[in-house]
Amino acid sequence: MATKKKRMPNMQNDSWVVIAADSAIDTQKHDSEPAFVRLRNPVTDAASLYMLSGGDVQLFEVKAFEEDFHSWFVGQTVQRDGRLLLVTPMDPLYLMLPYLVKVGKEGKFQPLDQVVMDEDFPGCPRLLSCTRALSSLHHIAEEKEVGGVKFHRYSQEKTMNWLKKKVERTVTVLKARNISVGEGVKSTTYIRVKSESDYRPEDFLRYAHGILSEYLSEDLSKALLKHLQLPELTSPKEPEPPSKKRKLSELPVEAEEDYTKFNSADFARKPPKKMTAAQKSLAKVDKTGMKSMSSFFSPKVKAEKK
Repeated sequence: MATKKKRMPNMQNDSWVVIAADSAIDTQKHDSEPAFVRLRNPVTDAASLYMLSGGDVQLFEVKAFEEDFHSWFVGQTVQRDGRLLLVTPMDPLYLMLPYLVKVGKEGKFQPLDQVVMDEDFPGCPRLLSCTRALSSLHHIAEEKEVGGVKFHRYSQEKTMNWLKKKVERTVTVLKARNISVGEGVKSTTYIRVKSESDYRPEDFLRYAHGILSEYLSEDLSKALLKHLQLPELTSPKEPEPPSKKRKLSELPVEAEEDYTKFNSADFARKPPKKMTAAQKSLAKVDKTGMKSMSSFFSPKVKAEKK
């Protein structure tokens, strides 16, 4: 009697493979451990995954690299989620900006804990614990203190100057690392064919603006473009889409109508088509003794043996 193989129990594994700096997972200075948290993305306005270090001191962006049919072997287990998560430091002001802009339309100074709040994302107030957020808040907001309580109001001018400095620092890094920018960036992704002198200053500014726009709303991105005195790029008019072609399928096409109703009698009642000039002249020719064209392609009849 054949014995059945024992199957390993299907164990749920909720772990991930993460690449992170030591500062992101350091728990010696804080009682709490690093935690993943869902916050509102400033660009898409939807939920995105971020990471807060121990004590919520530092914010990290989480990027996922995934492929189809990919998994990890972790110890003696198989991790179904084959994604590779990359955790990098991020300025928390990018996530706080949309809230300040929204409340700033009222033109009032308000306590920060009443500004950075979101019913859909309960973890949003944890951004106020980030050391960098509190120390850099003056870059995007005006501050006023009354009775020991600090009040803030969004400042468009300060924000644009702060973002411009970030763009300029990004340009410096692009030049130092010899990164290809401008129109030839697609063709020079792997092979560099241009030197820094071949690019215009506008090319570096526009490229750096594009990098920062990945963390800004559309309105702020356009405002920054105007502040940098860069005109908006107008894409050429796309050609009209070609006419739709019938989609071919390997499966047989099912008829939607009963084609048997179109019998030979129906076709016989149709009026004859008009003859062309060549057909008319050919009809006048005497065809006596002439073979038809089909006779040249008919199979030959073998002679019977006597």
